[in-house]
Amino acid sequence: MIFNPSREDARGFYFETWRKYQQQLPLSGAELNALAIMHEHPEYHDLFARAEQYAAQDYPPELGEANPFLHLSLHLAIGEQLAIDQPAGIRNYYQRLLVQHGTGSAAQHQMMDCLGEMIWQAQRNRTDFDPAVYLACLDKKVAGPGAC
Repeated sequence: MIFNPSREDARGFYFETWRKYQQQLPLSGAELNALAIMHEHPEYHDLFARAEQYAAQDYPPELGEANPFLHLSLHLAIGEQLAIDQPAGIRNYYQRLLVQHGTGSAAQHQMMDCLGEMIWQAQRNRTDFDPAVYLACLDKKVAGPGAC
């Protein structure tokens, strides 16, 4: 069975993680990973503390506002990919981007662009995720500006 949380479940996970952190309650597994990412994004701290206001908030792309829940979830996904090196070679791309951009968060933000591109293409084409799309985008990222 594939884990497929609803939007409410996914957002609730972040709100609950933040609440437990604020109340100094024990955290486990994915909560610890999420909290580390949440600490890297202080611009979202107020949002996490106000679940009643933000639980149902929409973030349409045409308004230009990033969806913080999607953003954090992409960080978690990339962290999982790096932990198991899937797709194969992803750690090498990360290491190269880390050297170019100086921080893990900045390297992951570059990777996020490519992961988002792969997801968008799969949705647009109604196909499965294609790691070749992801890796081709990462090839361009590590090659640097002007390499296209």
